[in-house]
Amino acid sequence: MGVVGCGTVNILLKNADLIAHRARCRLEIVKVAVRNPKKPRPVPLPPDLYTTDPFRIVHDPLVDIVVEVMGGLEPAYELLMTAIKNGKSVVTANKELLAKRGSELLDAAKEMGTDVYFEASVAGGIPIIAALKQSLAGERVHRIVGIVNGTTNYILTRMSRDGMSFEQALKEAQQKGFAEADPTDDVDGHDATYKIAILAAIAFGYRIRVEAVYREGIRMIEPTDIRYADELGYAIKLLAIARQEGEAIEVRVHPTMVPKTHPLAAVSDQFNAILVEGENVGRLMFYGQGAGGAPTGNSVVSDILDAARNIVFGSKARIVCTCRPHAHLKPISEVESRFCLRMEVVDRPGVLAKIASVFGTNRVSIASVVQRESRGERAQIVWVTHKTPFAALKKSLDEIQRLDVVHHVRPPLWVESE
Repeated sequence: MGVVGCGTVNILLKNADLIAHRARCRLEIVKVAVRNPKKPRPVPLPPDLYTTDPFRIVHDPLVDIVVEVMGGLEPAYELLMTAIKNGKSVVTANKELLAKRGSELLDAAKEMGTDVYFEASVAGGIPIIAALKQSLAGERVHRIVGIVNGTTNYILTRMSRDGMSFEQALKEAQQKGFAEADPTDDVDGHDATYKIAILAAIAFGYRIRVEAVYREGIRMIEPTDIRYADELGYAIKLLAIARQEGEAIEVRVHPTMVPKTHPLAAVSDQFNAILVEGENVGRLMFYGQGAGGAPTGNSVVSDILDAARNIVFGSKARIVCTCRPHAHLKPISEVESRFCLRMEVVDRPGVLAKIASVFGTNRVSIASVVQRESRGERAQIVWVTHKTPFAALKKSLDEIQRLDVVHHVRPPLWVESE
């Protein structure tokens, strides 16, 4: 039982009377599956509640609600599917499982007439799932854009505010418990990809193939990128974006230059924030702690309470999955955006003209260009484009990299303009 599990148990015990009043029943913790029953834990549970066999829980007739906070695909998938087939309600915080195999669990729950709740799977303590599924059930959501990974936001904040390198900021995040020993899921954008796939499916009503979501991480961000962005009036954030225009749906995750006047630019450290734009409600912003035992545990408890109410009032499967078959996502090559480009070139007359000619040939319109004072025989040039298709930009950069006057072209940074 990890941080989220302990947070959940402590809330259930501390607020037992309040929860019983609101659920119209008293909740009892029947069993807790752990790897090591003798390991000290910050929860006042008697030793006889622990088991090392999680399948005892999903087959136990005394258990009505199964809570899964173990993470990963297996054995979580088999456990939850077994619980559903046994008619039990399920609460999970497992974003990877939901993004990759959630449709199977939801279909099974619909068939069995039971519930699957997953508020804690996205943005910890922020109630974004409930907002999309219930408060905005009659709204046409056009766009979701958010900071949904606290680890990367903490790293980028430290790089921006304190001038740290990526490696230094990551090491500090690990020391403070904001990043795992293996930070791949966070810094390479997998975690944010799982979360935006879940949000997009709820908002747009289509199942999203997580492998089709365009993804970039933050490993390639350098202090120089942060500095140039700051001078141009931007902050760099790892954004998760989902957008629907007509039948076209785009879902992507990548580092983005956000104007300092934008509300997401001010979201710092491990905090999360999500903007939802709808036809009638306009722009809504959800902000709060995106991780941690207490915030995430609160979302788990909220789901447990909802599941308990449904059991008490005989209303299980009241809200079922209504998603249509998998959406065909707009190819990233066709997605249009503004971009910021940094390159190191030979410092001599005519270089800017050569590069600008390539952009012109590929119909990439330039909004601004800045050339810093040269160091020896090399100069740094920073370009900001108008909106352009990603394919045209990539073609231009491939051609520019081959010019004899160009030493190096950095990966492009997306620029948020909405």
